[in-house]
Amino acid sequence: MNFQLTEKEARQYSPLTMAFLGDCVYELLVRSAIVSAGSTPVGNLHDAKIKLVCAGFQAKAADALMDSLTEEERSVYQRGRNAAGNTVPRNASPADYRKATGLEALFGYLELSGDTQRQQTLFAAIWDMREELLLQMKNKE
Repeated sequence: MNFQLTEKEARQYSPLTMAFLGDCVYELLVRSAIVSAGSTPVGNLHDAKIKLVCAGFQAKAADALMDSLTEEERSVYQRGRNAAGNTVPRNASPADYRKATGLEALFGYLELSGDTQRQQTLFAAIWDMREELLLQMKNKE
């Protein structure tokens, strides 16, 4: 993105607008990390991406990151979580969908405010614990 807002300007965006942007940012980070891991058939790339971009995984990631978020980041996350719409994808629980929307709002906020360093730090933490989070999801089923 070629523009950067101040934190105050970024906070003025609706949480669902931040989540709209954050959804794309988060998915791009996931895709980039998967591709960086090595050449893989496209079908496998898609399957790997789906596991990490779904609401259930993002909800687990949000829970795991909570203690490492700043007060401002927690506030943005909560605004996104609380603003999540009534239409929930059929493969997600309402609680997971709200948490995923909160995480996406946070990534959107960080993109709008130009804090890509923090975005990378948070995503690296998610990436590093992905196997554990995926196992938690599998055990929940």
